[in-house]
Amino acid sequence: MEKLLAMATGLVALLLVAGAGPAEGAVFKVGDSAGWTIMGSPNYTAWAASKNFDVGDTIVFEYNANFHNVLEVTKAEYNACNASSPIATYATGNDSITIKTKGHHYFLCGFPGHCTIGQKVDIYIPKSSSAAPSTSPTASPPSTSPAAVPSTSSSSSGTGGISAPAAAPRPSAGAKPVPQAFALVLAVFSFVAVAGGLVRQ
Repeated sequence: MEKLLAMATGLVALLLVAGAGPAEGAVFKVGDSAGWTIMGSPNYTAWAASKNFDVGDTIVFEYNANFHNVLEVTKAEYNACNASSPIATYATGNDSITIKTKGHHYFLCGFPGHCTIGQKVDIYIPKSSSAAPSTSPTASPPSTSPAAVPSTSSSSSGTGGISAPAAAPRPSAGAKPVPQAFALVLAVFSFVAVAGGLVRQ
C-alpha cells in the first residue's frame, strides 16, 4: 500500500510539473471601454504606458469597421503616420492579435487623418525582462503629410512578430487558472483511492 501511495504521489508531482508550462497571455482591449476610435480623443500612448505587456498577450482592437481599421506598421511609418505599406492590415472591427516577440509593435488607423490626431498605439515589450513594466514611447508631433489610403486586404501578409487574428478573445487580462491540472490531480487521486482499496466499488 505504501509503495502504491508513493508511486501515486510521484505521478501527481510529475503531472503538476508537466502542467506548469507557460500560462496563456493576458488579453488587453485597446483603449479599454473607449475601444479603437477617434471619438472622445482617447490617449493611446497613455493607455499603452499603463499596461504591462508580455509575449503571448492578445491585443484586441474593437471598432466600427466602416470608419476605422488597424494597420501594423514599421517605426518610421508609425512616426510619420504613413499607411501606404503596412506589414499587416486588419479590418473586421474586432481584431485579436497575439504578440509573439519582444520589442515594439506599432499599430495605427489607416483612414485619412485618424493617425495624425492620435489613433495609433505602440505595444512595447521590454527585451531585458518579461516582468519589467511597459514604457511609454515619446509621442511624435502630428504629421502634416496626408495619410495614404489603406489596402483593403484583411489578412496578415507579413509576420512582424504578430500572429493572425485569433478566433475570439479571452474574457479578462488577469491570471489564468489551470483547471486541467486540477482535474488531472483529482482523477489520479480517485484512481489511487479505488486501486489502493481505500474506496470500495
